[in-house]
Order: sequence, then structure tokens, then C-alpha cells
Amino acid sequence: MGSIHVDTEQMEWGSAVPFYGPGAIHEGREIVQLKLLCDRRHEGAGITWLVRFSPPPGRLIKIIAVALSDEHVFMLEGGRSNKSGSPIKRSGGYSLNAKGQPHSAMIASEMTAIIVYVGEPDEVRSIEVVDLDAAA
Repeated sequence: MGSIHVDTEQMEWGSAVPFYGPGAIHEGREIVQLKLLCDRRHEGAGITWLVRFSPPPGRLIKIIAVALSDEHVFMLEGGRSNKSGSPIKRSGGYSLNAKGQPHSAMIASEMTAIIVYVGEPDEVRSIEVVDLDAAA
């Protein structure tokens, strides 16, 4: 296989529903969107995407998932938060969720990340929008 080159600035954001499920849409608005960079799962390899999370004001996106393969997350802009919405991981952060690892993410402000799966993407068990007051 040869090299793959994409211009992410020219790519449109697409729906994350095929991967994150219907919770990627809240009140008719896409709160999780993807730019698919590379999908080589049909060759026994993995999948890579840019993801943008856009929680509604005063709310956070809460995701519960299980890693079906090693998941590498590189935060480009924004970051994750705790249940009260306070930032805990910011731009430039990196996380690894090893295959089989149950994990969660709470996102209270817009965040963009590159996610690299060495095989299949996560099994998203739930994704919901939670009021920051209720989450705390």
C-alpha cells in the first residue's frame, strides 16, 4: 500500500452517528462530527479520524465506551473535563485506552482530537448530554 495524503482543511465534517450512535445528535444538532482520515480495517489494520465534540452551552457530553482495539487520542483543541465541567486534560494531551479497557469521557467545551484505533473503533455503550448542574 502506498502513502495516504489528505487535506483536512478541505474535508467536510461528517456525521458520527455510524460510529457513536444516535446520541451524536442532540435536539437535531450534530454534537459529534468526524473527518475520516484512513480506514484500513478491510486490510486487517485500523481506522483514524478527526473528531469534533460540540456540547450545548451549560451542558457536557458524557461518553461510556469499551476499547475494541488500542485507542490513541491526541487532543488538538480544547480538552476533557470532570463531571462539573472543569478542564482536566487540555490541548496537546494524549491518552491511550488499551484493548478491552472500559473508559469514559466528559466534554464540557468544544474539543477536536485525532483518534487512532489499531483495529476496530470503540464500542460506544452510551452517549448523553448532561446539564452541568446535574452532573456535579
